[in-house]
Amino acid sequence: MSVVTSLSALKENSPQEFEVDGTEIVLVRTEGEVYAVGALCTHAQVPMADGDVDNCGLECYMHGSVFDLRTGKPRNLPATEPLPVYPVTIDGDDVLVDVANPTTKES
Repeated sequence: MSVVTSLSALKENSPQEFEVDGTEIVLVRTEGEVYAVGALCTHAQVPMADGDVDNCGLECYMHGSVFDLRTGKPRNLPATEPLPVYPVTIDGDDVLVDVANPTTKES
């Protein structure tokens, strides 16, 4: 686990991109949780940090695929492959992410 940022620095529903141990990730604070997913859309390799957050999903601005922040799975086409999801731990005001153990969870 690596400290990435402070919880207080993450704005609600505002994706932010970070590099952690050579891995590009996007952190999203929404609905009382913090999620970490891969930084690039699996369909078109565009930055997910530029997307919109709604209903625990992150939308790729280019083609409109929405990825579930909890599972990484796309909710609609054209994307068919999930984003990697990284474990997040909150320790006080520190946001820690484990980029060594990405997962794709079942909904």
